[in-house]
Amino acid sequence: MNLTQAAEAAKDYIIEQRRWFHQHPEVSEQEFESCKRIRAELDKMGVEWRPCGLETGTLATIKGAKPGKTILLRADMDGLTVQEETGLEYASEVPGVMHACGHDCHMAMLLTAARILNEVKDELCGTVRLAFQPAEEVATGAKSMIDEGALEGVDGCFSQHVWADVEAGKVCIEAGPKMAFADWFLIDIQGKGSHGAAPHQGIDAATVSAAMVEAIQTIVSREVDPNQPAVMTVGVVNVGTRWNVVPEYSHIEGTARGFDPGVRKQMEEALRRIVKSVAEAYRVDAKLEWRYIVPPTVNDAAMAAVVAGAAKKVMGPDALAAYDKTNGGEDFAYFMEKVPGAVAFLGIRNEACGAVWVNHSGHFCVDETALINGAKLYAQTAMDFNAQ
Repeated sequence: MNLTQAAEAAKDYIIEQRRWFHQHPEVSEQEFESCKRIRAELDKMGVEWRPCGLETGTLATIKGAKPGKTILLRADMDGLTVQEETGLEYASEVPGVMHACGHDCHMAMLLTAARILNEVKDELCGTVRLAFQPAEEVATGAKSMIDEGALEGVDGCFSQHVWADVEAGKVCIEAGPKMAFADWFLIDIQGKGSHGAAPHQGIDAATVSAAMVEAIQTIVSREVDPNQPAVMTVGVVNVGTRWNVVPEYSHIEGTARGFDPGVRKQMEEALRRIVKSVAEAYRVDAKLEWRYIVPPTVNDAAMAAVVAGAAKKVMGPDALAAYDKTNGGEDFAYFMEKVPGAVAFLGIRNEACGAVWVNHSGHFCVDETALINGAKLYAQTAMDFNAQ
């Protein structure tokens, strides 16, 4: 059986798996039922695996009959705290939790790739590792798998992300920066509470918060080179407890995104200066915590070329589409810091089946017929890379 025949035989399997995962989403670091399902399916295939990464990560291994390199293929597992609004018959059965980012698709694609590769392993060179990774959304899963040896002896790595801005039947795989670094900043402000009728007796943390938020917006607009993509967003401002009380405390949270390490450093330094200066100006105490969540995702040129060649083989000569980089973050970047790697954006957009909503929407859905493309792309990339 060749790769094309094995993939054709797995078309129903991949949809069955995807729908089960979609109905049973689990939040980051708690992917217990998904983990059980994955391990049970690997056992049915006769594919070896071991626990790797937090409590729910799984690292499977398929050894080819011929000598060659070792590649790691990765799928993330966690869902999001999003209420599903699709109305699908296989919609999430967990209130307030949904696979709104497509990780259900990723697990199904990699399981199917495992099935395909296992059936053609007589033609496979080297070794394929399949990393079913937890906790991508909170960026703890990749590091935990690396710490537990997932990359030992690995020569390259590859992952995919289903993408709502790309038409079904197409894939985007280009060298260079593709996803941003993502950092998280937290600011705590302590003023002085008082009666709302006597603000002169207090120090208003709400006013200070407003000044902080306004000043933060000047970092990108007035300090970062306009030719460098960058974003700073304040997503949380918690202040005040009652309408007639001058608030004493405030808490602010936000994110910084970009692609250049120098810009990352510049934004952090600017925010530290602003927090210190605004606090002094308003006579409050303010503390800033800057958390480095994920580095930028930069596709290795050689790996991207292998994936592009594989895409043409399994999806056709017109499969490749251009897609600019995104400010979304991806913890697969931690794998790619260690070994040459690439991330592809797999198209799942199709107006005919309503697959037009963006990732992270409660209405997010996919053209399921496109998922077998992802499974074939995983498998063909492994075969081509390992045979080099």
